[in-house]
Amino acid sequence: MAALVLLSLAWGAFGGWAASQHSSAASALISVDEPLSLDARQMYEKVADADVTITTAYLASSQPTLQPLQRYQADITMAAADLARLRAGSDDASLNAALAALTGGLPAYTAYVADAQSQYSLGFPLTGGSFMQVASEEAHLVLLPAAKTVFTRENAALAAASSQATGLPTMAAALVLALIIGFILYRAQRWLTRRTNRVLSPGLVLMSLLLVVSVVWLAASYASARSDLDRGIAAGSGPAESLAQASIGVQQIRGDAVLNVISRSGNASFQDDFTATSKLVGPGSGSLLSSAATGNGQAAALVAAAEREANAWYAANAEVYHLGTVASYAREREEVISGTAAGYTALEDDITTAITDDQATFQSAATAGASALDPLEPVVIVVSLLMALGCVWGLNRRLAEYR
Repeated sequence: MAALVLLSLAWGAFGGWAASQHSSAASALISVDEPLSLDARQMYEKVADADVTITTAYLASSQPTLQPLQRYQADITMAAADLARLRAGSDDASLNAALAALTGGLPAYTAYVADAQSQYSLGFPLTGGSFMQVASEEAHLVLLPAAKTVFTRENAALAAASSQATGLPTMAAALVLALIIGFILYRAQRWLTRRTNRVLSPGLVLMSLLLVVSVVWLAASYASARSDLDRGIAAGSGPAESLAQASIGVQQIRGDAVLNVISRSGNASFQDDFTATSKLVGPGSGSLLSSAATGNGQAAALVAAAEREANAWYAANAEVYHLGTVASYAREREEVISGTAAGYTALEDDITTAITDDQATFQSAATAGASALDPLEPVVIVVSLLMALGCVWGLNRRLAEYR
């Protein structure tokens, strides 16, 4: 009796712990890791967009219209809010340096931009060595690399949480323990039959049925949750991550083109980076856009549109660098201000919308998976207590026959 009671409680403790591990990982995936990954992506995008917006605005005119200035301010405000959430929600010590760089670099960047705005309001043109170039270099050399580091680490945390929520080892160990308990229970009933000449013990039969029910419920719920979470990762967060990386590449290409016009350094690294980054973004075999084409129907259509737009935009950017090479600076400047801007906006809009759709797919599937895991822990614990009571009741009936 003591042995069977302890085994029942062991099943409740270990089975409940295994269910709790998967359930808490799935809940953290939805409420912590995915939102932080989203904040990190959005922070990068807003910093990059703010730099491109304000630099292009002053490249076009020393007295820009209100719309790009408002967009710049909105980007900076959202980037600061994302940074605050990341600092409050992240407990990864390896992110401290990147978060510190962003915390100190964002005010420095906006201060350089404010100085540049003061210069241009007095009629000074945007040229190499200006405060706007210094601000843009601060964004490219400090802010964006730090934001990319945060994004990469938060994505790694998201992948780790996904692996923990869908991992097999703890659940497999729980099922093995259930099989061992089932075998011991069967042998105990065989022994009891030989010792008492009673074919069945109602309490032990109840204990066996409860064990079977809890194991089947645990296995079925886990399989359903794993299927939902795997679907959410394969059709949701996986393509969204590839698209986010593609968006970073697109913004890098746009920012480099603008900074190249301002600096006029003659450095070929901008063009080399454009060639390498465009191949990475795609389209093409093994590219980020091709990897993201596995998303849901609407997202896949948007990715296909982005692939078509990317090729046309790359051609326009190649022409910009060619104009710079042949010293046609006025046309190069005009192309950067207006010629490639429309293609950039269309490409970014399709990528961003596709990311939103993929994240909705992930959220829906992950929520369904977490819901399947939520009741497992209390169910297993309650069943184990009923198993222990059934054991005590069944064996007490046999002991009573000898008193």
